Amino acid sequence: MQAIVMTGTGGPEVLVPRETPAPQPAPGEVLIRAEAIPVLYPETRLRSGDFPMASPLPVVFGFQAAGEVIGVGAGVGREHLGRRVVADTAGTGSYAESVCARVESTTPIPAHVSAADAAAVMMSGSVALALLETAALTGSETVLVEAGATGVGSYLVQLAREFGAARVIATAGGPEKTRRAKELGADHVIDHRSPQWTEEPNTRPDGAIDIVFDSLGGASATALLDAMTPGTGRMLSYGWLSGEPARVSAADLIPRGLTLTGCSGPAFHARVGRARTAILERVPALAPPVETILPLDRAAEAHRLVESRVPLGRIILRPDHAQP
Repeated sequence: MQAIVMTGTGGPEVLVPRETPAPQPAPGEVLIRAEAIPVLYPETRLRSGDFPMASPLPVVFGFQAAGEVIGVGAGVGREHLGRRVVADTAGTGSYAESVCARVESTTPIPAHVSAADAAAVMMSGSVALALLETAALTGSETVLVEAGATGVGSYLVQLAREFGAARVIATAGGPEKTRRAKELGADHVIDHRSPQWTEEPNTRPDGAIDIVFDSLGGASATALLDAMTPGTGRMLSYGWLSGEPARVSAADLIPRGLTLTGCSGPAFHARVGRARTAILERVPALAPPVETILPLDRAAEAHRLVESRVPLGRIILRPDHAQP
């Protein structure tokens, strides 16, 4: 079968198209004929060596795929055959024509949603829903969404009002992404490429920020604390696009009466898992999530695009058998 093999850690060139044996579903697994494979930012970090691989190299790369179940392993009912699903792998194996995954790691795709859109929305959208549930909005609050034009931030901007936000402020990097965040529904957008961007919320006439969805981390998290509502303000930290986690300590939070919630670990990831069905049901109401669809053998190019941070939507890989 057609697959993309990671031959070592390094640049996108380590992702090499190869013919490999088709996988066979183990007990508890399903076999999926892949139609759409999302290229995810964490995958680029894994490929580059920032995080360790779970399997020895070389190995078929990839976290997720969407397609049709065409085979089942022992212990899996045949009623799964023919279902369209998005599947999470155990950390490898999705950049391929055929993909195996645990049956409990699959989510059915609604009939009115394409495989490409389902693959594009699944990871970022389910994280956004989990963050919004964790935030416990009350209906009168102002939220700040960092990196609100793409990825998780784009879904936070689109869904925040549904979960009780009264006003949505977003940050974005550069004019194009600033426009995009506004189109997605932000009331106001701050360009976080400006060295002084964290000072702007303090100068706004519409009050303090009640909730910060922090994906940037680093020193900017500390700089935002004085713009937050004393006593009730809360920061949800779930990423560090700056290269380091939020530089926030108890000594920063206690005098201001603020809280910081680290959105990671088993309990939060379980909440993300429970949100998968709900985010796929919302796809028709969301902005089109796919930026570009490329053939599977152009996986290296797809990684270069993702690392450029230019795309506003998801890059999808499509095996030859799924080409229209």
